[in-house]
Amino acid sequence: MSDMQDYNSSLADNASRKFETFSYLPSMDADQTRTQIEYIVSKGWNPSIEHTEPQNASGSYWYMWKLPMFGETDVDAILAELEACHKAHPDNHVRLLGLDNFAQCAGASMVVYRGVAA
Repeated sequence: MSDMQDYNSSLADNASRKFETFSYLPSMDADQTRTQIEYIVSKGWNPSIEHTEPQNASGSYWYMWKLPMFGETDVDAILAELEACHKAHPDNHVRLLGLDNFAQCAGASMVVYRGVAA
């Protein structure tokens, strides 16, 4: 048997919940986040920002922050919108999606800011 690690998480413990692949890794620093955004832009995917309360994050509905940033290629503009969403909703989780026009799905999804559990 492999030495796979079990991640203890529960609905009762907001801090223990995992979201998307990156949440199983250590938190990304600013440079790593920028690199992920550069990847989204390089694929031609449209950045979209969403947020929700920590207790609702396991549901399928997240609030859209403005409209998706169709055609946006400026990484600094995307980072600025992520920060603006976080400042407007400091207790919420904020995630970035890379929407793929051709596959009509999210090619990337990551929680950039984790909210404070109530």
